[in-house]
Amino acid sequence: MTTTHAENRNGNYPGKGVGGAVGVAILGKGTVGTEVLRLLGEFSDNLEQRIGGRIEVRGVAVSNLDKHKDAPEVQGLTLTDDARSLITRDDVDVVVELIGGIDYPRELVLESLKNGKSVVTANKALVAAHADELSQAANEAGVDLYYEAAVAAAIPVVGMLRRSLAGDQVQRISGIVNGTTNYILDAMTTTGMSYEDALAEATRLGYAEADPTADVEGHDAASKAAILASMGFHTRVTYGDVHCEGITQITPADIEAAKKSDETIKLLAICERLTDDNGATVGVNARVHPTLVPNEHPLAAVDKSYNAIFVEAEAAGRLMFYGNGAGGAPTASAVLGDLVGAARNKVHGGRAPADNPYADYPVVDFGEVSTRYHINMTVNDRVGVLADLARTFADAGVSLSAVRQEESGDEAHLIVVTHQAREKDLQVIVDTLAKHDDVRSVNSVIRLDA
Repeated sequence: MTTTHAENRNGNYPGKGVGGAVGVAILGKGTVGTEVLRLLGEFSDNLEQRIGGRIEVRGVAVSNLDKHKDAPEVQGLTLTDDARSLITRDDVDVVVELIGGIDYPRELVLESLKNGKSVVTANKALVAAHADELSQAANEAGVDLYYEAAVAAAIPVVGMLRRSLAGDQVQRISGIVNGTTNYILDAMTTTGMSYEDALAEATRLGYAEADPTADVEGHDAASKAAILASMGFHTRVTYGDVHCEGITQITPADIEAAKKSDETIKLLAICERLTDDNGATVGVNARVHPTLVPNEHPLAAVDKSYNAIFVEAEAAGRLMFYGNGAGGAPTASAVLGDLVGAARNKVHGGRAPADNPYADYPVVDFGEVSTRYHINMTVNDRVGVLADLARTFADAGVSLSAVRQEESGDEAHLIVVTHQAREKDLQVIVDTLAKHDDVRSVNSVIRLDA
């Protein structure tokens, strides 16, 4: 029996039946695509048993045929530079998108979904920007849209939010979701390297791209934060909703100051449900910025290029997911996990849990979020300067948690830690301090928000 899109929209999702082959088109053959093809060949018999039918790769789309035509993993397969010729084939059931970027992959994924193909993608930028549109297309066609690999490669955080915590209420998600920046900050912490030297070492070892901007400026983490917030709070949060700061301004002096406070600097993606005094949800917020993490917190111990995601839920309590958040093999593992799920549904019928942004909470502006500041200043060393500067905080209604002063000649280094206050009020204080006659420089401002 042929299943039409109209029948799918009415909730009928019949499968091919046990033994039916599942045709797959793979778009892109970079590091991840190559690993996916290798693992499909290596695990084909086991995957058939798990799915109930055999995965058959109908073709691989690449941008440069000459570059890939002799690769062992594509021998015997259709290799094309025309992706549309694959996704429109009647014998393709699932499309695996591994191209990267936004505009062109969006066209291909939408066309695939509208043609009744389930889609597996590792494209965080695409999902963060267009999840609503893609999810709607998948729902209308009655097919699956999977993207576990888009957040933290092999770390199963999307499945956890979509299935394991589906009956709970997530309050907060915070995590290290970019391996490049974690490696750089860890190297600065453990070896005393400057940011520039740590970045050079990360590049030499292959942890950083030739152009590391997306990583070090926080854009990669912001895309992932948008996905996590959308899933955790059942509210559509896009990349543009995420406040984003990177690590390029972090100095060895900041690292040393953190050590003296028994803290570690990490680039965190933070997604938070905001409530009123009665505990009712008033909105959600997602942000990415360098953060001082207490050394007793589990995230402080995440070293090298590893990722970790810390989830706080009402009933489940505190959970942490840790592992390789990038790389060809870990990402391919997540892609194959999604592919098995999509293929199994094609064989046995049914659909995976779909995105459900039913809550539709407002996204709260970052300026209204409560946080804490660690402010490092160089000030004139004179009697009364500390009391004078403290009034700047008091006048703005912000109380101080700790103050540390280190004298050096006619100047002093002053470290001030605030209690929680609205971000916009704290920013006004920093701007005022920068103009104060006794403040020679505001050296750094780092949030405490783990």
